[in-house]
Amino acid sequence: MAFIAYYFHWSQEEIMQLEHRERRRWCEEISSINRKLNDEPENVFDVFKKR
Repeated sequence: MAFIAYYFHWSQEEIMQLEHRERRRWCEEISSINRKLNDEPENVFDVFKKR
């Protein structure tokens, strides 16, 4: 919950109104955006991926 609130500045009430599955999806989206901004591989264990 804090992860979503930090990035989207949503209130606890707004976040808790989402279903668990939707909160997880938003966490995945935020993580994906961060990986792209930091030029990290989608799979952090894929050390051989060419950039």
